[in-house]
Amino acid sequence: MTTAVRTLSLLLATVVTGVATTAARQGPDPAARVTPRVVVVELFTSEGCSSCPPADDLLREWLTTQPVPGVEIVGLSEHVDYWDRLGWRDPFSSSAFSARQSAYDAAVFRDHRVYTPQLVIDGRLEAIGSDASAVRRAVVEASRQPKAKVLLTVSSEGADRLQVRVRVQGLASVPREGVAEVVLAVVEDGLATKVARGENGGRTLRHAAVTRSLATLGVVDASAGDGTVDGSVPVATGWSRPNLRLVAFLQERHSRRILGAATVRVEISTARFGGSR
Repeated sequence: MTTAVRTLSLLLATVVTGVATTAARQGPDPAARVTPRVVVVELFTSEGCSSCPPADDLLREWLTTQPVPGVEIVGLSEHVDYWDRLGWRDPFSSSAFSARQSAYDAAVFRDHRVYTPQLVIDGRLEAIGSDASAVRRAVVEASRQPKAKVLLTVSSEGADRLQVRVRVQGLASVPREGVAEVVLAVVEDGLATKVARGENGGRTLRHAAVTRSLATLGVVDASAGDGTVDGSVPVATGWSRPNLRLVAFLQERHSRRILGAATVRVEISTARFGGSR
């Protein structure tokens, strides 16, 4: 073998080895990856609670980075109102979220207590919202449960209303009982408040996935394998449309288990006259 041929062979071997090493680092073709399991996390929080900002920060970080492999974390930040009388009225608080948290305690956890920051995972598990290790364990456990496929389509009816369609597929393969409700939330990212009084007085608090509205659109009977629910949702003038996201999920009425979910960004979807995920 001549020196030139030997040199060429070594160069080719180096290139092939480099390609193989790069492919090994990159892993399987992204097109072949499995669709992630969707897990819904509901953070019950308040701007009047000094323990809540770390949980708000963790939720914002996890929704951005999605740190659990094979799982898509969908967040709802639900601001309760029972802190409002203690020095600061949270502008995002609602008695409806306080009632929802109490309903979880009555139907699922039965601890006879509610607290902030509580994170409820898929309607069946709970953790302190700032405890990253406990939250990760609960998210992983919830992701192992069978889920129905939820498809969410949204189109704009005008500046103040969105038309939605929620399709549920594969429900027959999911263990369930009774009636399951199709619930739709409007959440907004990028919100911040300079708190003037109370436990967080003087701080600027930043939030993600603040729940602006939460409503039941319809029901899917347990005997059905598939179902479609249509509805509409109002959009208030003070909400930033580029930061809005819709979250649709299927939740058993009595057990409160979440059986599937989907989310879509409003501005992208309406620009395309409908989108699903």
